[in-house]
Amino acid sequence: MNEFSLPREELLLMILEKYNTMVYRLAFSRTKSSHDAEDIMQNVFMKFIKSDVNFKSEEHIKAWLIKVTINLSKNLLTSAWFRKTTALEDDLVVTMNEESEVYKFVLDLPSKYRTVIHLFYYEDMTTANIAEVLNIKESTVRSQLHRARNMLREKMRGDECFEF
Repeated sequence: MNEFSLPREELLLMILEKYNTMVYRLAFSRTKSSHDAEDIMQNVFMKFIKSDVNFKSEEHIKAWLIKVTINLSKNLLTSAWFRKTTALEDDLVVTMNEESEVYKFVLDLPSKYRTVIHLFYYEDMTTANIAEVLNIKESTVRSQLHRARNMLREKMRGDECFEF
């Protein structure tokens, strides 16, 4: 972090302000719970504050935040506590402040497809960046995007309220 011109406290505030929405939305997309997303967001930024990683650029910081968010979400979703509890229903569209009707369909996708769709369309990441962050092959990302788009197409066709 020494390579950035801002003092550490100002840099931390700038990163928090710039990326808090991205981290929250990604966590929410993975957990479908505003409460879990808030907890994950808080933990991600606590890890960032405590981190001694020497970040090379702002893109490096963004990739690090996404990777930590995905890992913390995965840890929560696979924990014994999570598997044995029942989540309260969130109003997904209101919580995400999404005006797009498509987002409710995205949230119905299995987690691996939801994640690649979210990163590709909502965070404007390339398939190469997604592959790097998720630690999977780029061809796998392209395949998951293709399958997710097909699933979305089928879900939207099946919804009589949705018009193309």
